[in-house]
Amino acid sequence: MKTAQQYKDSLRERNVRVYIKGELQDPKTLIDHPFVKGHVASAAMTYALANSKDYEGLCTATSHLTGHKINRFTHIHQSVDDLLIKIKMLRMISQKTGTCYQRCVGFDALNATYSVTYEIDQKYGTDYHGRFKKFLTYVQDNDLMLAGAMTDVKGDRSLRPGQQKDPDLFVHVVEKRDDGVVIRGCKAHMTGMVNSHEMLIMPTMGMKPGEEEYAICCALPTDAPGVTHIFGRQTNDDRKCGGDIDQGNAQFGIVGGECLTVLDNVFVPWERVFMCGEIELSGMLVDRFACYHRSNYGACKGGVSDVVIGAAALMADYSGYGKASHIKDKLNEMIHMNETIYACSLACSCQGTCTAAGSYYVDPLLANVCKHNVTKIIYDIDRLAQDIAGGIIATMPSEEDLRNPEIGGYVEKYLRGVESIPTEDRMRVARLVENMTGGTALAESMHGAGSPQAQKVMYAKLSGLEEKKKFAARIAGIRGSEE
Repeated sequence: MKTAQQYKDSLRERNVRVYIKGELQDPKTLIDHPFVKGHVASAAMTYALANSKDYEGLCTATSHLTGHKINRFTHIHQSVDDLLIKIKMLRMISQKTGTCYQRCVGFDALNATYSVTYEIDQKYGTDYHGRFKKFLTYVQDNDLMLAGAMTDVKGDRSLRPGQQKDPDLFVHVVEKRDDGVVIRGCKAHMTGMVNSHEMLIMPTMGMKPGEEEYAICCALPTDAPGVTHIFGRQTNDDRKCGGDIDQGNAQFGIVGGECLTVLDNVFVPWERVFMCGEIELSGMLVDRFACYHRSNYGACKGGVSDVVIGAAALMADYSGYGKASHIKDKLNEMIHMNETIYACSLACSCQGTCTAAGSYYVDPLLANVCKHNVTKIIYDIDRLAQDIAGGIIATMPSEEDLRNPEIGGYVEKYLRGVESIPTEDRMRVARLVENMTGGTALAESMHGAGSPQAQKVMYAKLSGLEEKKKFAARIAGIRGSEE
């Protein structure tokens, strides 16, 4: 397994093509860029903890393919216990970083693709599963960070992929050759892509007859020829170019450093192609990935919210009202909501079942309940954090003002709360609350792993409404319902 430093060093070896604010970056120094280095540091934590004796029980596993000790982020779940350990691991890492550490998407993509390739082979007599196991072994043996790439840009949402005026608005196969395929298109919101080694391309929805070219699943190095990454903006990200107070979470950043990933006639050899035109099972791949990923949110957001709750409590203490009864009530309400979403992650893991491939899969209905709760509860937790912290988080002068020899004394004097607490400490906590409860972080809670409507679609498919009607009819004594 890689150490944190080996992970960082390996990123400098790529010839990755990344643009930030219109400028092409040097691959050797990309991870030092102020916009990127925090995301690299949070991902590096997944490597550091796996090499720690205190956390190896959560962060490592034994490969079912090789028998080797591996980083859990490259593991295929072999039991309900694996699903539960994953959830506990995610919350723990979030508590240490206060942000996204980006490896979950690739982790879930590996697990979804593993089981679906097996079922494709069972139905069509293909050899996708064998190819995928070879790729998986490569990922495990080299402890690679993998970016899951499912979301297409989609263009006009009222039109299917094949109906778009521009076919490239959904990633698709433009050429099949004896040695592989050529793909073109763009993947959006790609968490951790610029600091990953590989990407796993998946279809963005279940495809229909006539859309075979869009049913593509394959693996690519992030620096493959024809791949360009355009780094996304985040709220207040220019603060990263100055001091560390105004960043809030200067060490690890906020959310996952997402980007647009453009695929311009990219060649993929057949050994790295795991679905190509099998439209009947494309929807299964989408659903399995989505459910694995949605099951995470009560854990990772639970850990992040542990930090938010702590920051709000610190801000109250530093300001002198930490013992007020209404503050205690609000903190208790935040704790209640946070443990509720964590319980959802545990529940969908406890209800996991074995797939045909022998790997384990979360309960899909409860996974969608988990993520849908997050789209609401995180907003309430963050609202209360802002309520407790006060208006100062929106109007506070900058770190430059604090450091200024002429006016810094005023900032030091007038922003002090409790006399024994340094003004700088109070400012640091205020910025942390602002940063963690602001626009980019909240938008990810809403739309990461699919929007609320995506979960509602799954409810309609999975909730068994007709069966519930039968329960009611039988209890009400309606004739013919006894069976």
